[in-house]
Amino acid sequence: MASGDRRRTVEEERRHRRERLAGAFRLFARLGFDEGVGGHMTARDPEHPDHFWINPFGVHFGHIRASDLLLVDQTGSVVSGDGRVNPAGLVIHTAVHHQRPDAVAAVHLHSTYGRAWSTLGRPLDPITQDACAFFEEHTVYGRYGGVVLAAEEAGQIADCLGGGKAVIMRNHGLLTVGGSVEEAAWWFISMDRSCQVQLLAEAAGTPVPLDPATARSTRDMIGSPAIARLNFKPLYADIVRAQPDLLQ
Repeated sequence: MASGDRRRTVEEERRHRRERLAGAFRLFARLGFDEGVGGHMTARDPEHPDHFWINPFGVHFGHIRASDLLLVDQTGSVVSGDGRVNPAGLVIHTAVHHQRPDAVAAVHLHSTYGRAWSTLGRPLDPITQDACAFFEEHTVYGRYGGVVLAAEEAGQIADCLGGGKAVIMRNHGLLTVGGSVEEAAWWFISMDRSCQVQLLAEAAGTPVPLDPATARSTRDMIGSPAIARLNFKPLYADIVRAQPDLLQ
């Protein structure tokens, strides 16, 4: 239960994670991060750490409720809930959760700006305060082997992620992780916007990056788990007020 309040019972923590997961999907739909049946976000179960909760395959992000989420075990079998799991999502998240025991949640979506930036095969530069949150804490997976359906390639992506908070999958998109659902979701939102800003800046001219020392000190201030949770909090409160059925 590392990501949550240790005073919560296991059931309370499970409910907390599922509600934030459903809220994040509603936010992703609002932000236009949904793309057909592509995209997935997972949250590790607090009682069974080798199990994770994931969105059902083929359900629109804007319709997902906490009760719609599926619990998947280490073999890929659905042990709670009704529905199918995205095959690519299964192998990617299984690898990430296995290799990053500290990561409670992981997000991989086919967002427009994340995909556009991924084609360049470069890490983001620290050209804005917000982009500094990812300075020296994200990597680039520099190959594309098709839709990720093989455990071997998923493992390579997880290896490339290392101990960072994000990996840019070349010609594919972004993947973020966090010690809570709130963190992983916020890092994805912020990273996609940072991709958008750098694309705009480079289209207009040559951006001036911050020096490494300044970028690191800024990252230490705005790139912490606590700041990620704080940034997600008002977004979650807003989506719950607008769409309270997500808690069902």
